[in-house]
Amino acid sequence: MGAENQRQDTLARRRWRAFKKNRRGYYALIIFILLFGTSLFAEVLSNDKPLIVEYQGQLYFPLLKSYPETTFGGDFETETDYRDPYILKRLSSHGNWAVFPPNPHSYNSINLNLDQPVPSPPSRDNLLGTDDRGRDVLARLIYGFRLSVLFGFALTTVGTVLGIIAGGIQGYFGGKIDLFFQRFIEIWGAMPELYLLIIFASIFKPSILLLLVLLSLFSWMGLSDYVRAEFLRGRNMEYVKAARALGVGNLTIMYRHLLPNGMTPVITFLPFRMSGAILALTSLDFLGLGVPPSTPSLGELLAQGKANIDAWWLSLSTFFVLVGMLVLLIFIGEALREAYDPRR
Repeated sequence: MGAENQRQDTLARRRWRAFKKNRRGYYALIIFILLFGTSLFAEVLSNDKPLIVEYQGQLYFPLLKSYPETTFGGDFETETDYRDPYILKRLSSHGNWAVFPPNPHSYNSINLNLDQPVPSPPSRDNLLGTDDRGRDVLARLIYGFRLSVLFGFALTTVGTVLGIIAGGIQGYFGGKIDLFFQRFIEIWGAMPELYLLIIFASIFKPSILLLLVLLSLFSWMGLSDYVRAEFLRGRNMEYVKAARALGVGNLTIMYRHLLPNGMTPVITFLPFRMSGAILALTSLDFLGLGVPPSTPSLGELLAQGKANIDAWWLSLSTFFVLVGMLVLLIFIGEALREAYDPRR
């Protein structure tokens, strides 16, 4: 067992060195991690609430707790609107101060001080302009990027797990089980996915969870074929027959012996599957079948750009974010494919 672990560790290191030799994929991975890690702190980067407020000698943290307007000398018990000129004046007088995020707009905050009709072009207050409701485009891009990547991670994870389970069962047991699964996949794959999404979108309230469940029902089939082929090839190997002769259980053989050797197509396809998941979410949002309307979404911004041809900042900014994200994932996938290529 120790020699086996050492061999696997050496193989993993060789693959990592091969991945790093592909400079394009390696730097794409670093850039993607930096962008995604930064987007996880979207509330700190882009928000209409201050990060910290000092008022009359006391510190307040509006990102962590909601404060009524009366806390800062207002007249109402409702939550404070920190962009209100009266509140801003109170927070900047008599030694009081407030620190706002670099982009002082949230994804759903509306700029009520615009001097142009919406969607308004880029300005000093809104660096990438506003959409057709007066919301900051930069803020919606930051939050939309994070939502797209998280959704892509979730859908890729669920689809990969289901594909590994289905393909592993087919390939290991074969026979009637494999035949039954193949016929089921043929029937299930013939289902009109888009029509089902339209039907469910008209019945249920749109949500990320509903979209994840519906897309997960179909996302596992493409990967299961590759896992099935790897298990079919490996189940007749000598080490598998020896494990069976020693009385090792089927689950142990599948998990410990066959799965590690069948992970090559799984890992190499992960970035491509993730880019496909992001494209699926963007396309459905563009058609109005995805997330709820108030949710920041790249597809919704593209739809606004289509409806407002003159507002070039809507289409171009979203286009560059979406294409840049997909290009990075494709470069990562190509580097992984070369690193896991047995011919190399």
